[in-house]
Amino acid sequence: MAVVRAMAAAYFAFRRASERHIRTLGLTAAQFDVIATLGNTDGMTCKELARRTLVTKGTLTGVLDRLERRRLIARQAEKRDRRSIHVRLTRRGEALHSRAFAAHMNYLRPYLRRAVADLDSARLSRALGRFAQAFNEARAGSPGDGQITRRQAR
Repeated sequence: MAVVRAMAAAYFAFRRASERHIRTLGLTAAQFDVIATLGNTDGMTCKELARRTLVTKGTLTGVLDRLERRRLIARQAEKRDRRSIHVRLTRRGEALHSRAFAAHMNYLRPYLRRAVADLDSARLSRALGRFAQAFNEARAGSPGDGQITRRQAR
């Protein structure tokens, strides 16, 4: 339980500080996530974007609508499958990505340096990745794979 509590406390502290800075950049956390994910790419489908960001599918459409109104992204139907929408940053979006991403990484750097000063950051990243993977696999699996059913939870 101590590990779970420590991870939750770290996540919430990181999220509060990160979102506070992102708001100073004129973005919401979800908008920043989309712009950061699209940055330095030729774009991707909405499905891929939903998979690669922390934005839920239900929220993604609204986030994309707002970014498109600000002329930061462009959406276009895929040529091979017109049901699929390709999303990419516009020039204006690319410029924002360059400024905002660098500014946010500079903002986070002192926190990260202090937090992992005596830890091997590569090992920490791998451990956190395994933690996320374990939960993602459990979510995709069956109750027999370690998930608690509603009945067991009662």
